[in-house]
Amino acid sequence: VQPLVESGGGSVQAGDSLTLSCAASGRLYSSHIIAWFRQGAGKEREYVGAIRWSRDSTYYADSVKGRFTISKDRAANTVYLQMNTLKPEDTGTYSCAVGASLSSMTYDYFKWGQGTQVTVSS
Repeated sequence: VQPLVESGGGSVQAGDSLTLSCAASGRLYSSHIIAWFRQGAGKEREYVGAIRWSRDSTYYADSVKGRFTISKDRAANTVYLQMNTLKPEDTGTYSCAVGASLSSMTYDYFKWGQGTQVTVSS
């Protein structure tokens, strides 16, 4: 389990793009899944998408499919979340997490970052 640090959040206008980073301080293992979640004010934390550390296989929630892209840089121990055509409903605290299996459930992830805030204004 590696410490995770998210960065890249900010305040943007609808239609803008942002790329978030999730940096691990140590090595990630081939079996790991790195997922992105988000939580808006007064809302439950929801799954955004995930990537396998050993592959480029990615998975996305329907709400972001076609707009968001998850990628990784193995040398940098970093996973990225590229967010395009942002909408106000994308506003929230975005967190990355590490799990051992592909899942959209928060309880399947054992390490979390503190999150980075994304605010999208109309």
